[in-house]
Amino acid sequence: MSAYRPTIGLEVHAELATATKMFCACTNNPTAETPNTNVCPVCMAHPGTLPVANREAVHQVLRVGTALGSTLADFSEFDRKSYFYPDIPKGYQISQYEHPLVKGGSLNGVAITRVHLEEDTARSSHTTSEGVSLVDFNRAGVPLMELVTDPVMHDAQTAGNFARELQLLLRTLGASHANLEKGEMRVEANVSVAPEGQMASAYVEIKNLNSFRSVERAIAFEIERQSKLLDEGGTIVKETRGWDEAGQRTFSQRTKEGAADYRYFPEPDLPKLMLSEIPEFSGEALKASMPELPWERRARYASLGLKESDVVFLGSTSERGTFFDAVITDVGADPALLTLAANYLISDVAGWYTKNEKDEYESLTSSSFVSLIRLVAGGDLSSRGAKDVLSILLEKGGDPETIAREGGFVQMSDEGVLRTIVTEVLAAHEGPVSEYRAGKEASLQFLVGMSMKASKGAGNPAKLKELLLEELTK
Repeated sequence: MSAYRPTIGLEVHAELATATKMFCACTNNPTAETPNTNVCPVCMAHPGTLPVANREAVHQVLRVGTALGSTLADFSEFDRKSYFYPDIPKGYQISQYEHPLVKGGSLNGVAITRVHLEEDTARSSHTTSEGVSLVDFNRAGVPLMELVTDPVMHDAQTAGNFARELQLLLRTLGASHANLEKGEMRVEANVSVAPEGQMASAYVEIKNLNSFRSVERAIAFEIERQSKLLDEGGTIVKETRGWDEAGQRTFSQRTKEGAADYRYFPEPDLPKLMLSEIPEFSGEALKASMPELPWERRARYASLGLKESDVVFLGSTSERGTFFDAVITDVGADPALLTLAANYLISDVAGWYTKNEKDEYESLTSSSFVSLIRLVAGGDLSSRGAKDVLSILLEKGGDPETIAREGGFVQMSDEGVLRTIVTEVLAAHEGPVSEYRAGKEASLQFLVGMSMKASKGAGNPAKLKELLLEELTK
């Protein structure tokens, strides 16, 4: 297969977490258990009804633009985007075209083209066995932010990482819950390939990717498919393709529409937006509303002396960051304690929640976790004992010190008892003793291990090592 340069742009839709829908007072609850309950004449497009723009939805999109370092519009307006699907009750969608709320900016080094606001469609379901299709209008009219990147990415991993960072930003701002599996965030990828230094003849849009893994795998598949097609002398057709998760392949859905097909024109039932006239939409007010942003949090963690991999992990979700910030409040800026805490959060805590398929930190408080870390740092718990106590703490809760004492996990530090163990171990393993004295350093670790075993895992390994060296160097 010849070498081709892929070019990738993303379009990301995110349902905004407002109380009501975009153009009416219906409750914003698109996944309500009972279909067609959060509906009204406006979002069902009854004749004679008029839309009213959701002020909070506009505010949230402007906050996203502020975080991205974008140019915020002074003037904006809504447009009608015409297309005729069963999930569009009006026969058109109220969206934005020439005058979006946000232009420019960047995220993860990827340039942003625009961010605009529109309304979501209804949800269709197809019952193949009965040959019917059903439509739930609870989602119709939900505020939907669309972010479009420049076509500047060249590999699937970069695209996946961009989508992850955007999800984290939306959650940090409180703009969207952004759960891909619930359809609250949907990613579409535009992919083209061409020989190095040449422009692609056409691109393919891959629709509605609902996991980061799907984003990366669909893009990788499409790069390979298009490259193979060009090698065989074929032509790339501008089209919309879907992603078959089971078959791990894209498939053709329809030819791609252009702007002319949608027949955009300004929405006559909504007033123009003069954003500079609204105090809460001013640049100063928007900047003042910003929380600590994901990259700012990661920079703060790095300044505490944490290694890069720890910084990336702890800053990868709002939940992890919030929990670790509570840990920092308890222990202060002690690099040793923070590193120890990070190690347990990344390995044992995250591993336990993954294994038990539970949401992280739902059964763990920062205060109890810090108590555990202090027991380990103070030598009262061995690493093995800490894992046992933590497992009980995650499963049932409680006080780490009480769990350690009642479970017999408290580390033995009594010098007299440990010295007796060391004497017995040295007498029972003359070979390793001789090897160490002859210069074989690894034998010392063996003797520490045997001493820990003799203490049934309760001995303080640092103290045992100290006593062993004392005896071995006599």
